[in-house]
Amino acid sequence: MSRRHLLAALLLCGLSPWGAQAQTAWPSQPIKLINPFPTGGTVDQITRLLQPHLQQALGQAIVVENKVGASGSIGTGIVAKAPADGYNWVMVFDTHGVNPSLYPNLPFDTLKDLRGVMQIGTGAMVITAHSSTPYKSYADLVAAARAKAGAISYGTIGSGSMAHLAMTALGNHLKVDWTHVPYKGGGPLATDGVAGHVPVTMATYALWAPHFSGGKLRPLAVTSPKRMAELPDVPTLQELGVPGFEAQAWWGMFAPAGTPDTIVNKMHAALQKSLQEPVVKERLQQMGVVITATSPADTDRFVKNEVDKWGKVVRDNKITAQ
Repeated sequence: MSRRHLLAALLLCGLSPWGAQAQTAWPSQPIKLINPFPTGGTVDQITRLLQPHLQQALGQAIVVENKVGASGSIGTGIVAKAPADGYNWVMVFDTHGVNPSLYPNLPFDTLKDLRGVMQIGTGAMVITAHSSTPYKSYADLVAAARAKAGAISYGTIGSGSMAHLAMTALGNHLKVDWTHVPYKGGGPLATDGVAGHVPVTMATYALWAPHFSGGKLRPLAVTSPKRMAELPDVPTLQELGVPGFEAQAWWGMFAPAGTPDTIVNKMHAALQKSLQEPVVKERLQQMGVVITATSPADTDRFVKNEVDKWGKVVRDNKITAQ
């Protein structure tokens, strides 16, 4: 068969003689990575930490764009509706598993329109008080909350965040009412938390790590099942009389649902390689992030469980977006 006849036969069958070659060529142009949270927060920090190492592993520029709002759902929605061609990715936070319940009218389906690439890591959260407050310990904080309903205002990175849900669950256990002050990401929360504009905060250790040494913030309790090596003198909530309490923040990368397995697997491999770089491992350890590096399939299963688990908390406590 002549070359001309062979090409005609392939085209008649709906096949492209260049298709396989085009797939193996990925990536052949700059890759867009959306960070759906403000500059300065932990998602932004981790995204930009990984950026140069992903570029080296993939041989292409990684263009990070901040598309913020609605607990990360605006930027995530952009990727959910983007072409599934391997050039659109998003880095998410723990709100990813909560947003479907918090925003029932999302313009995308978290479980159907996106596919997991990797849960990068998890991290404990810390209840902190500003040094200007009278709260020297967790016991002081609880006593003040019990003395007057709503007297304690606490800040988080936003409505429906893991920190918000954890404080809600803790308040239910203690039978106290806190006043929630939602911020639009970790950057704005860190600014006001360090300045003392919000007296109490619940956020990841990763966000507060640079600020504890300055003495402006007091860590009162951690949400991990065991004490953190970075804060050995700070008790867990389980130690403080809240049995079984555990709430871990997490970070992960996702792609549009139709992104081919071959491309997702290449990005997963690039992430794994980047996470093994000594400078990356050291920085994440400083941030209190435990690297998990889950498979794409395990990442999807994890998110499904998160949507189910935290959806119940949102519904039972009538939590709404603010």
